[in-house]
This record gives sequence, C-alpha cells and structure tokens, in this order.
Amino acid sequence: MILLVFAFASCDRSREDKGYEYFPDMAHGPDYKTYSENPAMADGRTMRKPVEGTVPRHMQPYPYSADFDGRALAGQNLKNPYAIDARFLEEGKALYDIFCAQCHGVEGDGKGWLHTSGKYVIPPTSLISDVIMAQPSGETYHVISAGWGVMGEHGSLITPEQRWKIVAFIEHIIQDKK
Repeated sequence: MILLVFAFASCDRSREDKGYEYFPDMAHGPDYKTYSENPAMADGRTMRKPVEGTVPRHMQPYPYSADFDGRALAGQNLKNPYAIDARFLEEGKALYDIFCAQCHGVEGDGKGWLHTSGKYVIPPTSLISDVIMAQPSGETYHVISAGWGVMGEHGSLITPEQRWKIVAFIEHIIQDKK
C-alpha cells in the first residue's frame, strides 16, 4: 500500500515539473554558450582547447615538419597513391582554380590576380620555373599541406586526395605546357 501511494505521489501530469530526482547526476547542469563566460573555470572561458596530443576523428596527423628537413623528407617519401586519369586531372584543375590560381595564376606563372592587382606585393612562386619543375611530387604536396614562405598551409582546407589531384594537375597539365 505504501508503494502504491508513493508511486501515485511521484507522478505528475505537468511536463514542466521534473518531480523528485534522487540521483540527478549531470542531467540538469548549467548550460553555458560556447563563447560565454564561465565562472566555474579558472580562465573564465567556456570553450575549451582539445587535450594536447589528441587528433580529431576525421583528421590524419601530418608527419612532416614545415621546414627544409620536413620538405626534403616529404619529397623523398611521398608518392601519389592514386591512378592518374583524365577525370583525376579535371578534378585537379577545378581544385587548382579554387585554391591556387588566385596567387599562382591560371597558367602557373605566379601572375595570379592577387599579385597583379597589387594586393600581394611579393610575387608567388612560378610553378613553371625550372626549380619547381625539378622537385619531387612529395615536395609539392608538402608545400600545399604545410605551407612555405609566405604561402599559408592548406592541409586543413584540402583533403589529402584533393592535394594529390592538384599536384597531378600542376605536373601533368601546367608544367607539360612549358
């Protein structure tokens, strides 16, 4: 009888009333917006940095450093793992037009509109120069991934497969025209 009274007393028709919770755990904790202040944290920020050494599930860590040694190692070790066909090169051209042509130019000569318009004073590297044409594919891939000189890294913007498509387009279309 006591259990029956207790069961009826704990039921309520109102969805707003949470009733009695004996072990609420974290079900109804405070809700802080991402960029709001958080008095519970020592630095007062709600948004936390990822734990050092962790990698997001969709990312692959890039093993080469953004210096001369990393570039040389990438040139020695990295090879395009994909079969290069007409479709692969077409997709490479589309990606080149999106990510590269503004600086390096449609022809790869370093005369993209960002430089010719005066927005960038330093001329971008010509992809049809003898030095660039002689470098291994892995170095070009590395420069796209980690950046070089005034060029920023694009590894976070372009997937590894897309980077290889751009490299293939540069080597098989742009440089072959020269």
